[in-house]
Amino acid sequence: MNFQNIFTKPENDPQNYYWFDKGFTEQELTKIYNDVDLIPFEQATIIGGESTNVDKKVRSSSIKWIPQTQEWGWLYDKLMAMAIEANDHTWGFDLIAAPEAIQYTEYYDVAGGHYTWHQDLGTGMASKRKVSITVQLSDGGEYEGGDLEIWGGGDWIRQAPRGRGNVVVFPSYMMHRVTPVTKGTRRSFVLWVGGEHYK
Repeated sequence: MNFQNIFTKPENDPQNYYWFDKGFTEQELTKIYNDVDLIPFEQATIIGGESTNVDKKVRSSSIKWIPQTQEWGWLYDKLMAMAIEANDHTWGFDLIAAPEAIQYTEYYDVAGGHYTWHQDLGTGMASKRKVSITVQLSDGGEYEGGDLEIWGGGDWIRQAPRGRGNVVVFPSYMMHRVTPVTKGTRRSFVLWVGGEHYK
């Protein structure tokens, strides 16, 4: 008996991302814009932090929380389907649910909008995140700077594809950032999928 092969499973790619070119149609993006206008803005914070001047050195943006309601159910269903496809193709994590609300974010040039290097993990609910899904809502020509960059360690830094409707999916433990917006406004939203601790 070859004991070395007893526990053999397919290999995954734990330090890479998956993306969908134009994952959303223009009609879907217009619907999102119109419906999200009805939700009030909040000042963005960081995991475990409050809205303070210190936080703004780490993150400068305004956010809205898109509720898990019947009205928005189509969006959650679409994002979950993308997460499953990306996960089946790339990582093979044990995904169960998306217990948190979608976070819509705007980064403004006048406020030096940015988010420094960070992971999407933390204590409490954030400890159960496994996959992060980011959807680009602004056209690449509407703003300058504001690049989503993902770091895989060492010199491995990738700039996620820009473009309205593009969807980037990556493990929540990977370091990533949004570089400062120097012109215009960058609009996007993110959802975290997991539901249980890594195992």
